[in-house]
Amino acid sequence: MTAAPDTRRELARGGMMSFAGSATSAAMGLVLIIVLGRALGDAGSGIVLQAIGAFTIALAVARFGQDSAAVWILPRLLEDDRAAVRPTGWFLLAVSGAVGTVCALVLLLGTAIADAVSPGDPVAAALRGIVWFLPVAAVLLTALSATRAMGSLTAYVLIGSVGLPVLRPLVIILAVGAGGGAAAATVAWALPLAPAALAAVLVLGVLLRRHGATRAPGYLRSGIPGRTVRYALPRVLSSSLEQLLIWLAVIVVGALAGPAASGVYGAASRFVAAGMIVDTALRVVVSPMFSRLLHRGDERGLERVYRTATIWLVLFSAPVYLLLATFAPVALSLLGPSFGAGEPTVVIMCAGAIVTFLAGNIHSVLLMSGRSGLAALNKAIAVATNVGLLFALVPLWGPAGAGVAWALACMLDAVLATLQVRFVLRLKVSPLPGLYPLLIAALTVGVPALAIRLLWGPTWFGLIAAAAIGGALFLGWCRADRRTLELRGLTARTAS
Repeated sequence: MTAAPDTRRELARGGMMSFAGSATSAAMGLVLIIVLGRALGDAGSGIVLQAIGAFTIALAVARFGQDSAAVWILPRLLEDDRAAVRPTGWFLLAVSGAVGTVCALVLLLGTAIADAVSPGDPVAAALRGIVWFLPVAAVLLTALSATRAMGSLTAYVLIGSVGLPVLRPLVIILAVGAGGGAAAATVAWALPLAPAALAAVLVLGVLLRRHGATRAPGYLRSGIPGRTVRYALPRVLSSSLEQLLIWLAVIVVGALAGPAASGVYGAASRFVAAGMIVDTALRVVVSPMFSRLLHRGDERGLERVYRTATIWLVLFSAPVYLLLATFAPVALSLLGPSFGAGEPTVVIMCAGAIVTFLAGNIHSVLLMSGRSGLAALNKAIAVATNVGLLFALVPLWGPAGAGVAWALACMLDAVLATLQVRFVLRLKVSPLPGLYPLLIAALTVGVPALAIRLLWGPTWFGLIAAAAIGGALFLGWCRADRRTLELRGLTARTAS
């Protein structure tokens, strides 16, 4: 069964734009890590990454699930009740801004307590400099999600995936070049949030005026705010747990093994996160599509889109991770010699990511069905597993133990979501569509990369040769079997 031509073209068109933005964001994320590593070393970058981790975890609460609620409810309102679109958009922003302010106050109190317990704590000092950016970041993420929910990927990509990631390393270079340390670098990381948020709100305002009709007074009594909040409440927990799954290890490794080990793990995990550009790009596009198809009751259409997205996710992600795992020392050498210890962590996390991708965009299906409570439960189980494994494995294996904990927790989260979509929502989903593209990636990229690594070692020349040979074999196979891989819509769009 293949995706219908119209949905496949929509997926391809949006996916390529989102991919371009995700690729830029990932590249600049790597530049950011390289800048931190070169300018501040493993210990200094560890301080910055721990502060960013704490901020990001708090941000998951601060945005109060309004970003996810926007993607869920706005496509439905555009079909059923356009008069409610405009007030709903402003309601989402107001809630995220208000809750973000409260969270900033709470986080500020937390830094004061941490400083009292451990005077001069560098992580608390760095975090204290950026707490007031929490409401700004919450509004930014909600506004960007609302723009893509209303069908405008351009603003989402240009502001969130290009503008913000490009500015961050530049401002950090200026701050460190002026003599600033880890605290100054952390503030520099947060500063671009302000212009990005302003731009996102302005764009959203234009979209709301264009697509939303004027509504009579009484919006707050319409029931829509209540529906939105009820959907968002489980997402607060779920989003917080998602960020804990990503960032908690950075903080725990720093507490158990020191800031240098935290810097090594943080750098390794950022390399792996950069490889998720295809996952990010597809999720941005398919989430509103899933919401719309589920709202219409078009289960066959949703299953076709899910299958196509899963094939593309594994097909285009697995080669990146196979190359990264095989030549991890080469990538880590960009940060400096002290980061070479992160090779086992990179290999373990790459393997975990590949296995997890076999589930496709399963979390988006669950969320867009309105089952945000189940998603939150899954994240709670995954984070509990992650925390237990962190405290068991980090003292034994250091950053590599944190990599094992992350990989196992992510796989568990994907398995739980797959079972729920299959047996609760009764949708036909399985990891089988991803197995064939994984085989293609392994044979065309993985095997040549491993052979070249054994022959020439982990060198830049070896990496370039592996990428060139593997890329040629991979593209040849994809071209020869583009029908099975559902690439005809993608190649047609590329040619147009």
